[in-house]
Amino acid sequence: MNREEALEFLDRTARGIAETFGSSCETLVHDMSIPTHPILSIYNGHVSGRTVGSTMDILGNGAELDEDALRADFVNLYASTPSGKQIKSSTFHMIGEDYNLALGINFDYSSLVFANKILVDLMSADADLKSALWSSGDSSLGTIFEECLAAVGKPISALTKADRVKIIALLRQQNAFSFQKAVPYVAQRLGVSRYTVYKYISELEEQKNENGEK
Repeated sequence: MNREEALEFLDRTARGIAETFGSSCETLVHDMSIPTHPILSIYNGHVSGRTVGSTMDILGNGAELDEDALRADFVNLYASTPSGKQIKSSTFHMIGEDYNLALGINFDYSSLVFANKILVDLMSADADLKSALWSSGDSSLGTIFEECLAAVGKPISALTKADRVKIIALLRQQNAFSFQKAVPYVAQRLGVSRYTVYKYISELEEQKNENGEK
């Protein structure tokens, strides 16, 4: 492949990439055989404000490149233009006997950063709705449940029936069942049916009566 063929191939590639990824994607071909690396062709040049013949890089610098930079590929690096645009930049070299060309790709993702901030704001919430629904005044059914569970000292997945009954007893001592919808909440947390929770409460009542408690 001679220089003309290489340049034609890189120019077609640059044009195709720019058309594929849209106006935020600047693509260009540099002549890297010259330390000032002038631009031979460019698409979506508004991203950096450069045109054919420019010797400025994406950072707005016009300095000559050293020998290593004139031949090394740079892939997916961050850059910021003089106007403050945030860029993902890559450079790929094609080197032959009589040419040293490079394809540059600069993707402006500034609008994505702004969009991400909007999405984060839209998805943020001050509190968990479920927790709020079970709250009453300064007390929270969820907090009381966690305290009773901690007193048993086991994760919910390891609880036996005796452990669950003990938790129900502790909840009764804390007047947890005075909360609205306490039974369905406790049933959900323990992984049992509402009927089972009522059954445990009934068993505790029977034990209380058998023991002659008031």
